[in-house]
Amino acid sequence: MDQTLRGPDPLPDIGRVEISDIREVLRLGLRDFLRAPLFGLFFSAVYVAGGLILYYVYALAGQIWWLAPVAVGFPLLAPFAAVGLYEVSRRIESGEPLDWPGVLGVVFAQRDRQIPAMAAVIVVIFLFWVFVAHAIFALFLGLRGFTPGNDPFTLFLTGNGPLMLLVGGAIGAAFAAVLFSVTVAGLPLLLEREVDFVTAMIHSVRAVQENPGTMIVWGIVIAGLLFVGMLPLFLGLFVVLPVLGHATWHMYRRLMPSKSSTAVGTG
Repeated sequence: MDQTLRGPDPLPDIGRVEISDIREVLRLGLRDFLRAPLFGLFFSAVYVAGGLILYYVYALAGQIWWLAPVAVGFPLLAPFAAVGLYEVSRRIESGEPLDWPGVLGVVFAQRDRQIPAMAAVIVVIFLFWVFVAHAIFALFLGLRGFTPGNDPFTLFLTGNGPLMLLVGGAIGAAFAAVLFSVTVAGLPLLLEREVDFVTAMIHSVRAVQENPGTMIVWGIVIAGLLFVGMLPLFLGLFVVLPVLGHATWHMYRRLMPSKSSTAVGTG
């Protein structure tokens, strides 16, 4: 059906979530990953490959310290990488077949909808964070950081290094909090319903505002697990990212419960 002939779908009501829901959505995320592991490995592979490419580019250039701000900001791209995982979880809960043409067809169909606009917002925020991180680096360390052969651990743990990490971490957390608020329910909403991306972001922020305590903890859990997953050369993300992607779909279902679903992303 031609989606251009349709008006916007109604927005789902915003529900209440508790801290106990976090454990449950993680359990469901792990269940979905184990039920369809190949999809999880496939969709996380692009994200992991991007991380490895960045690592080797900076390593070959002898500027491995630039990996620190990139690694801190890299999880900002995780929500977009999880769109395919949302569709897998949606199909599992609705009893639809899990076949590659169907799942990939839905993912590719998003190019004609609102998710690319949301992806552009995510990428712009990520690139702006990298720019800000470079400015913070230059402000605190000056030319000392650009000297060939500098040990990154010595660079960050001596002189102004610790203060730079503190300030940069706080600013990076602010970037992550903003993006988390607009995407935690905004991206799944765009996949499921025909709404514009600005409306989806605003509705997502409202859901976070109505569940501040749980959402703060959920954001910390996501950031912590992604950080742990990145430690062994991003390879842990082969498991962490799929589980979190599926879990985010189930958190969306609790944040925005609805008795009816238009599910426009499925066709």
